[in-house]
Amino acid sequence: MNAVPRGKRVWRHALMEARLVLRNGEQLLLALAIPLGLVVAHAAVGQQVGIPREPFIASVIGLGMWSTSFTSLAILTAFERRYGVLERLVATPLRRADLLLGKALAMTMLALGQAVVLVVAGLLTGWSPRPSAGQAAVVVLVVPLALLAFSGLALALAGTASAEVTLGLANLVYLVGAAGGLLLPAANFPAWAQPWLGLLPTTALGESLRTWATGGFDPLPVAVVAVWVVAALALARKVFRWTS
Repeated sequence: MNAVPRGKRVWRHALMEARLVLRNGEQLLLALAIPLGLVVAHAAVGQQVGIPREPFIASVIGLGMWSTSFTSLAILTAFERRYGVLERLVATPLRRADLLLGKALAMTMLALGQAVVLVVAGLLTGWSPRPSAGQAAVVVLVVPLALLAFSGLALALAGTASAEVTLGLANLVYLVGAAGGLLLPAANFPAWAQPWLGLLPTTALGESLRTWATGGFDPLPVAVVAVWVVAALALARKVFRWTS
């Protein structure tokens, strides 16, 4: 019997992972709750307190993707590792790289689905982005690369730390990432910090989405997330352990 080609093997694993997460989707619902709450809150009071709608909703969409592809994936994988779920996969044809790619692809697909929900919610509350063609092309590249980078970082954390440590650190990093470039633009920080923030994948995603929503053009985030996705997936492959 011929072995299943690696690409098909990874893809099937990604689809299985996505189905399992959707079957027990409490974590995904939690990941959506905060961004949806922010969209509704902005519709109620955002304009009155002077928060521009277009860049803010774009930031919230980025926050939702960050929550799913980093925080949710790290926590889910850490507890799978703790309870021996991953050990059973050792007996399958999946290699460590296949497992990591499958999980990353699964959460990338789910995060994109959540982004669609947030886009619809934003449009229903009056959001009216005005993207340029050039920036639309930038976003098409940045979003999936950023999600893969977030997934790689999540797997590197979940594959080395205990489930309890991962739970605490994933939520802490979520808050830091939300403040560092996703909800708050780099321009809001001191001048000395802005170049460093610009090197973060969270900032790259947030800035590209805000630029897209307001009609500007900035291709730099593509290079930033391209470097991060290679580094994050390579790190995850190196440090990830199947067992706790």
